[in-house]
Amino acid sequence: MMQTTRIANVSRRSLLLGLGAGSLVLAVGLAARGLAQEASAEFGADAMPNGWRDDPNVFVSIDEAGIVTVTIHRAEMGQGVRTSIAMVVAEELEADWDKVRVTQAPGDESRFGNQDTDGSRSLRHFFDPMRRAGASARAMLEQAAADAWDVPVAEVRAEGHFVRHEGSDRRMGYGELAAAAAALPVPDREGVRLKDPATFHYVGKGDIGLVDNNDITRGTATYGIDVRREGMLYAVIARPPVFGGRISSVDESAALQVAGVERVVRLDPPAIPAEFRPLGGVAVIARSTWAAIKGREALVIEWDDGPHGSYSSEEYKTELEAAVQTSDGKLILNRGDVETALTAAPTRVVAEYYIPHLAQAPMEPPAAVADVRDGTCEVWACVQAPQVTRLRLAEQMELPEEDVTVNVTLLGGGFGRKSKPDFVLEAAILSREMGTPVKLTWTREDDLHHSYYHTVSVERLEAGLDHAGKAVAWLHRTAAPTIGSIFAPDPKEKLPFELGMGLTNMPLDIPNVRAENPQAPAHVRIGWYRSVSNIPHAFAIQSFIAELADAAGRDPRDYLLEVIGPARLIDPSEIGDVWNYGENPDRYPIDTGRLRKVTETVAEAIGWGREMRSGRGLGLAAHYSFASHVAVAAEVDVKDGEVHIPRVEIAIDCGANVNPDRIRSQMEGAVVMGVGQALTTEMTFHDGRAQQGNFDSYLIPRMEVAPREINVHLASSGGYDQPLGGVGEPGLPPVVPAITNAIFAATGHRIRRLPVADQLRS
Repeated sequence: MMQTTRIANVSRRSLLLGLGAGSLVLAVGLAARGLAQEASAEFGADAMPNGWRDDPNVFVSIDEAGIVTVTIHRAEMGQGVRTSIAMVVAEELEADWDKVRVTQAPGDESRFGNQDTDGSRSLRHFFDPMRRAGASARAMLEQAAADAWDVPVAEVRAEGHFVRHEGSDRRMGYGELAAAAAALPVPDREGVRLKDPATFHYVGKGDIGLVDNNDITRGTATYGIDVRREGMLYAVIARPPVFGGRISSVDESAALQVAGVERVVRLDPPAIPAEFRPLGGVAVIARSTWAAIKGREALVIEWDDGPHGSYSSEEYKTELEAAVQTSDGKLILNRGDVETALTAAPTRVVAEYYIPHLAQAPMEPPAAVADVRDGTCEVWACVQAPQVTRLRLAEQMELPEEDVTVNVTLLGGGFGRKSKPDFVLEAAILSREMGTPVKLTWTREDDLHHSYYHTVSVERLEAGLDHAGKAVAWLHRTAAPTIGSIFAPDPKEKLPFELGMGLTNMPLDIPNVRAENPQAPAHVRIGWYRSVSNIPHAFAIQSFIAELADAAGRDPRDYLLEVIGPARLIDPSEIGDVWNYGENPDRYPIDTGRLRKVTETVAEAIGWGREMRSGRGLGLAAHYSFASHVAVAAEVDVKDGEVHIPRVEIAIDCGANVNPDRIRSQMEGAVVMGVGQALTTEMTFHDGRAQQGNFDSYLIPRMEVAPREINVHLASSGGYDQPLGGVGEPGLPPVVPAITNAIFAATGHRIRRLPVADQLRS
């Protein structure tokens, strides 16, 4: 069915004034939180009441015409958050979906709480609050109808956008009741009646569609790169080609002769660590983006490359490999006596795995429009973290936060890149300089050359096997530059949240386990990337388990299940103070029964154990991340060194399924992204400079590389009263090791370095 446009352009002022006279506006207080890695370990459903604030942060409104408007405080970048949050409200409100609209919240933590779209937390943290929001509005409408009819509220019931009296044929529409309901007090949380999930119309169903679908498919949706303002100028920036570099000299004369160029502006480099501040450089401002690009090409710049001018990917790989050879690293996990167990083991297996830098490369590069005039700053931008953007703009512009407005557009992909607002700050600096709105656009080359890259990593694993082939000792050394390097001077060890992504909380049924973290300095900006440190940890651990199976002469599926161990909940005391995706581990334990279930599901689905012809193989991997359990089984076909992937099975247990269509699409996207990581995608550096500049060299998967068949299995566990897991990120980590394990099964060639690229060519 064709979806009608559902995006309402509603300002907060009009929303609070009631969208016209006589409407119901419901505010729901939500806990304010920082970025995912800063979240308290106590943050979870049990801790929410004490952490809640009274600020009116999330709003549900109904106007006189009965139109329901839901304010969405998270950024939409293809994951369907606008649809899913509105769907949850509509469900409990008993609203007609055709009368539901959404409006995007501006960046304002004091009103909307945490707005960072990261960590797969949007529904995980806000499913329950948004259910209560819808249920509270429904209760107020029912009470208003009962008052109007002078009957007990127990005799009325909201259903299908009307409130009906069960003892007569009387009914009133939501629009008729909105004014009276608005005058009533919001029910106490304890008094809110939630629907029986058996009566759900929308939640858990698969035929809702996207609220943005009509606008997106017709090309009328507004992304950051689409924004236009009256009198706007256009800008691009020549940034230092090496992180930490600066301008030695610049000749702008030829650039100023380019038709359409208005001005050339030098931008000072930031102090290091730079956090989200711009890199500096030379901006060209013109009457069109094309003129600005041509003007930039005409600049003559000499650069001082600074301290990272000799950075080389291959040399750095050698440094990391040397770092993981010794036990000098920081001890981060120690259970049992690994050294003694390794010495006594009759079989010892050692392997090292390398994962290169990656760039998020969203299809829409960073773009922002800024208008800084008359003591105010207003921006329109594709940002994942509007509250951080607002704060940094206020600091940069030396303005009070209340004089800074951040309008969040649709994001044409994000994957973590757009949680860093450096590009928005650049636009604001240039707008202030010009005294007029300025649109700052990053080209694809800008995006790849100046990203916040996913960390490069070397993972060294050693294991001891007993006479039966069972793993009795496990040693893991991980060396990688940390995201902390953009915040603090020269840290060389991973932060707890990075270590907690599939390393310190790995569910291994092995008696002796030790993990160490050697030092690794950063030479580029390191940032969040979809699934973050789960990527190297899952690749190494799941690949190594398959290697142990081979060394033991065992079936990889059976061996993986043995290493996971019997169904059990990992005792929080077993992992101590390990970071658990910002959640209370008592409420969000690692459940090996769920991990086993998804593993068995995909193995059965792909026909594990069937006879394969020469050059074909099956691979398997499983991983816990973002409070969800995921497994992947892949089939590969290797011909003349080329890897083809006929089929991938992926199963996720994220608790109850709220929006199955979105879960499936996120899993499918994770598989395709993982295929790129496995086969083609990497960023390399020479003399400090990124060597890939566009999609001719940074090889994201194309149609001929993508799997011909992807099957998603929703292995739901628990009801809607149980905690939900994440969806956007946890599908990615097990994809790569499933593929590389399948390559080994097909060819006998073990993949320990990503991407595979030409490793299979004779």
